[in-house]
Amino acid sequence: MTVTQDRPMTYAKMRGLVSFFSVFFFFFLPLFVCFSVRIKPSDFDYLRVIGRGSFGKVLLARHRKQGGYYAVKVLQKQAIVKHKEQRHVMSERSVLLKGLQHPFLVGLHFSFQTPNMLYFVLDYVNGGELFYHLQREGSFPELRSAFYAAEMAMALGYLHSLDIVYRDLKPENILLDSGGHVMLTDFGLCKEGVSIGGMMHTFCGTPEYLAPEVLRGHPYSPAVDWWGLGAVLFEMLYGLPPFYSHSKAEMFENKLHAPLQLRSGVSQSARSLLKGLLERDPTRRLGANSDLVELQEHSFFASTNWDDLLARKVKPPFVPNVTGPCDVSQIDPEFTLQPVPASVNDRCQRSAASEAFPGFSFMNPVEYMRTKGHCRRR
Repeated sequence: MTVTQDRPMTYAKMRGLVSFFSVFFFFFLPLFVCFSVRIKPSDFDYLRVIGRGSFGKVLLARHRKQGGYYAVKVLQKQAIVKHKEQRHVMSERSVLLKGLQHPFLVGLHFSFQTPNMLYFVLDYVNGGELFYHLQREGSFPELRSAFYAAEMAMALGYLHSLDIVYRDLKPENILLDSGGHVMLTDFGLCKEGVSIGGMMHTFCGTPEYLAPEVLRGHPYSPAVDWWGLGAVLFEMLYGLPPFYSHSKAEMFENKLHAPLQLRSGVSQSARSLLKGLLERDPTRRLGANSDLVELQEHSFFASTNWDDLLARKVKPPFVPNVTGPCDVSQIDPEFTLQPVPASVNDRCQRSAASEAFPGFSFMNPVEYMRTKGHCRRR
């Protein structure tokens, strides 16, 4: 179905829902705190390693009482403090606390801490990283790439509507759920409080997907996320990121000065979209002025019904072959063959790093409703 003039209303309605949920969460947050302190590592059975980061691992876990399956991101406080990354960790928690009620973003159920560890209890998504599927298949057909790009665009547009810039779009941070839909994860490099037209200065991101203005050390805007989307779309269609080279120096030089090479095999509308997203001048880049709306109106997405997409009514072109929550066949064996570390059941004495993350604990209102206990009067 062709995009109509009603599409921007989806964006507006989405922003309205954001405001509603944000007010709801923060008004009732003090009530939930009394519950969140009850959550502890021993409330979960840790079944498999399903991911790894700079400061810890991601584990498939089952809640012992409620029976639900979660992805538990366990981070070592001492390592975070040593590398002075407290701000990024707390930023990730803050972004998750916005009440990210969006179908293409991984959501937070609990966060809690022990003297030595931080725990994010997140949606469990077992369809595999986009990176893993690209490694196995090389590239994707155009229709499949368009589907993923549209869902990613809606997730990025949602974040931008909250004045949040994602800054780290790459295949490793894009998961597929068991139904084949996109789920963005890892909000550690997000920047809050940046409206459309606002500027940032921090050099961060992944080399293959960095926008040219970031490489140059210039102030940059939320348009960096649209460059990132262009880079991921290019890789889905062609098998490698744009301007790629084994030499980082050469890759950076290509990104700043070499012409964009768009080989045959993709449609004219796909080439047009890639040129628009991978425009070096961020003020002329597609999405720089009207954000998501500019992408929705592009001919590449002419057959996309954005309302149906947001409602997850559009059938994914690929459905991962998983039989249930314990099926980790779509997750890289590099992770799943690792032993579950004993340290996840942290019961160590208080460390110097234990006071560095005040106010970290949280319980999602949905989880509150599931909890059978109640806060005792004091």
